[in-house]
Amino acid sequence: MPTDIRFLPLADAAPDEAVVVIDVLRAFTVQPWMFARGAARILTVTDAGHALRLKDERLPDAVLAGEEGGRQLDGFDLGNSPVQVQGVDLTGHTVVHRTSAGTQGLARTAGSGLVLAASFVTARATARVLTAAAPSRVSFIITGASLGRDGDEDLAAAELIAARLRGEQPDPAPYLERVAASDAGRSFVPGGPGWASPEDLAACVELDRFDRALGVEPLEGDEVLQGVEVLEVRRVTAP
Repeated sequence: MPTDIRFLPLADAAPDEAVVVIDVLRAFTVQPWMFARGAARILTVTDAGHALRLKDERLPDAVLAGEEGGRQLDGFDLGNSPVQVQGVDLTGHTVVHRTSAGTQGLARTAGSGLVLAASFVTARATARVLTAAAPSRVSFIITGASLGRDGDEDLAAAELIAARLRGEQPDPAPYLERVAASDAGRSFVPGGPGWASPEDLAACVELDRFDRALGVEPLEGDEVLQGVEVLEVRRVTAP
C-alpha cells in the first residue's frame, strides 16, 4: 500500500512515481467505451490543431474525438460523449482524442513511472493495477479542478479508488452522488447545454462497468500519448 497518497489539481500535475489522472465527466469514461466499441488504439493530444494535422498528414483513417468547453470540436468526428461513442463502430480505427482537462493531465504527467487514466467506470480495475504495481507514492490528478470548477466529481472517484487501494470497501453511493452535485455535474440536466445530456451523466456513474484499467504510454518523437488497456502490471519505482 502506498505510504503517500496525494490529491492534486490539474495546475499542479507533474511526473511522479505513480499517477492516476481522473476525468469522470467525461474523457476517461469515454475512452473505455472507445475500446469497447473496437478502437485499435487511442492517441491523446492536448491541441485540436495537432489532432487535425495527424489525420491530414499521417493518419487519414483516424477518428477524431474531443471537445472545447464541452462542445464537439469543429472538424472532429465525435465529441466527448460516452453515449455518442456507444452508438458508433470503431473497429480497427485509431482514435485521436483531445479534451480540455483529461488529456491535458496526461500530457503534464508524462514521464511518470506509471500513468493511469481513470474514472468511476474503471475504479476497481484501477485500484487493482495500483495494488499490483505497489508504488510508495501515488498522485491523483483532479482534472476537473480547473477552468474555475470544483472538480468534486473527480475527487470523489479518486477518494474511492484510494480507499480501495488501502484495502477498504466503502459504500460507493456517497461518492457517486457527488458527481451530479459537482460544478460540472450540474450541467447534465434536462434543459442544460446540448452537449451535457443526463444520459451521459448516467453513463459516467456506472461503477466498475469495465474490468480493465487504462494505462498511458509515450510515443517516441511526438507530443502524443497512447492509451492502452492494461493487461500486465509491473512494479514501479520513482522516476
